[in-house]
Amino acid sequence: MGELKVTCDPEDVGFDSARLRRIDAHFAPYVDDGRLPGWLALVSRRGEIAHLSAYGSRDVASGAPVEPDTLFRIYSMSKPITSVAVMMLYEEGLLELTDPVSRHLPAFADVRVYEKGPAFSPVTRPAAEPVRVWHLLTHTSGLVYGFQHVSVVDELYRRAGFDRGAPRGMGLAEAVDRWAELPLLFEPGTQWNYSVATDVLGRLVEVVSGRPLDEFLSERIFRPLGMDDTGFWIDGERAGRMATLYSADRHRRAVPMDTRGAELRRPSFLSGGGGLISTAGDYHRFTQMLLRGGELDGVRLLGPRTVAYMTRNHLPGGADLEEFGRPVFAEVPYAGVGFGLGFAVVRDAARHRTLSSAGEFSWGGAASTAFWVDPAEELTVVFMTQLLPSDTHPIRSRLRQLVYQALL
Repeated sequence: MGELKVTCDPEDVGFDSARLRRIDAHFAPYVDDGRLPGWLALVSRRGEIAHLSAYGSRDVASGAPVEPDTLFRIYSMSKPITSVAVMMLYEEGLLELTDPVSRHLPAFADVRVYEKGPAFSPVTRPAAEPVRVWHLLTHTSGLVYGFQHVSVVDELYRRAGFDRGAPRGMGLAEAVDRWAELPLLFEPGTQWNYSVATDVLGRLVEVVSGRPLDEFLSERIFRPLGMDDTGFWIDGERAGRMATLYSADRHRRAVPMDTRGAELRRPSFLSGGGGLISTAGDYHRFTQMLLRGGELDGVRLLGPRTVAYMTRNHLPGGADLEEFGRPVFAEVPYAGVGFGLGFAVVRDAARHRTLSSAGEFSWGGAASTAFWVDPAEELTVVFMTQLLPSDTHPIRSRLRQLVYQALL
């Protein structure tokens, strides 16, 4: 699409310009003292970009700056995109939210639940409830992430080679079949736990649509929305725009990681839960489609009722993640926040303890990226950087404070 730039006077859409500049003043020191390599912040209201700022480097060693077209690994910000893909198939009548996943992925026909015992000799029992599509969308399936290092089931995943991602050379179909053989952490639907569930949804998209996940997302979401820079890998021509990935050292300072050019080739494991690369401009278009109820620039991906249904709290009894979730790493605070079909949803802004609106929906990525959509304020925000892990610094809560205090 066109060049990413501010498209309005902030005051015309209800912002105080001087107060918006507090975003830049707050986050610039994160770069100056080495906490972040660089960052980009985009704030939009009523369809207009009111604030766009970038600071620091996409690669510190070369001094190459963060620019509007810089490419970032968005990790778990892939999850809402894959969830939208599933719901597009739902709207076509090709699946139901109550479908047992085994109807489409037979490996899930005989799942078992962990009961007790160590990883070398776990005791399991047959699941009383099948894993359903709804469970995958809401992270209530009982699946886990190996990297969480909390439960015995996490350890079983790591022993099987699933720490971050899949073993080298393993494809998505094989990984999903292997997960189905490992025990669930709990009975489906009884708790919330962040997991590989969205990667299973990616495989579900492949089976139901008959298309590889990368092709489906490109043909049905990215091209129609003009998200020309979003995908699972990049070509050599765009390599210079790719941000270097950094991790936090023991002093919480950013140090570069060697990804060995992985972003330049099609991965064997197409991770719908964490594998996409994108730009702030592309992801802004995705958020605008959601804010507008599934449509952007004459292209409709979802019906407005579907988007509204996805972005309400689906946790049983209207619970929040603190009440219903496992106390493990996630991309948002738990208090006052529920979960929908692919998104965290603010249920109670006061309990959330951060300026926000009831009904705001969001998620983030492992490299400290974040977005949210606030339908009540007609507001969307995208923040891009490249620092693992995402809880190194309080970026997301501070960003919310700084955006909302600028609204008039």
